[in-house]
Amino acid sequence: MATETPPPAKPQAHLPSTEEFVEVQQSAEFAELRRANRSFAFPLTLAFITWYLLYVLLSCYAGGFMGTKVAGNINVALVLGVAQFLTTFLIAWWYARHAAAKLDPRAEAIKSRMEGGA
Repeated sequence: MATETPPPAKPQAHLPSTEEFVEVQQSAEFAELRRANRSFAFPLTLAFITWYLLYVLLSCYAGGFMGTKVAGNINVALVLGVAQFLTTFLIAWWYARHAAAKLDPRAEAIKSRMEGGA
């Protein structure tokens, strides 16, 4: 008869208080982390939404242009539609690199300090 043994106990991490969270949120280090995120994400989001709306508006109001043949049965609309997918993946890849290089180390430093109780 097998008995189930509980998993080994993990050391309990320091749980920061509400005051500690507020203190970190108001710190210059946290403000810099937020600025680094916003200065990358907001302009890129705005650019992508503009690019997407341009595609939609061209599809609605510039049918002749969008129907222009590029090669064989491939027209401008298809090329721009595929470009939408490509830019989505490019932006995701670019953000992942940005986060790994600039955001994650700063966030990890803040997290470590908070969990360590320092």
